[in-house]
Amino acid sequence: QGRLVESGGGLVQPGGSLRLSCAAAGFTLDYYAISWFRQVPGKPREGVSCLSSSGNAVYFADSVKGRATMSKDHAKNAVILQMNSLNTEDTGIYYCATQYRGSATESCLDGKGYDFWGQGTQVTVSR
Repeated sequence: QGRLVESGGGLVQPGGSLRLSCAAAGFTLDYYAISWFRQVPGKPREGVSCLSSSGNAVYFADSVKGRATMSKDHAKNAVILQMNSLNTEDTGIYYCATQYRGSATESCLDGKGYDFWGQGTQVTVSR
């Protein structure tokens, strides 16, 4: 049974950076699109970014566009989300999810049709 494990969360000061990792176990990410979502208690889950299964396309939500990058670490069977210029609105639990043969378009942020979800990692942006 495949699973995803997120890591890299923690406390970050405003203006700082974070590097989140989503590692897959039990299956290879080669044929899967990977997306990041975040959620704050009491608010709807928000799609953050998507990397297509081909690895050639990335889509970012407007809230992080220009501040975030996604990349694959093939050696570790993982995907990295790098975010800079963090602000308090970036606080939340960050989840990664995979979609077989998925693309990186606006619809990838709706969270529908994903095969695996991780348990999440907490990111807190505060002084």
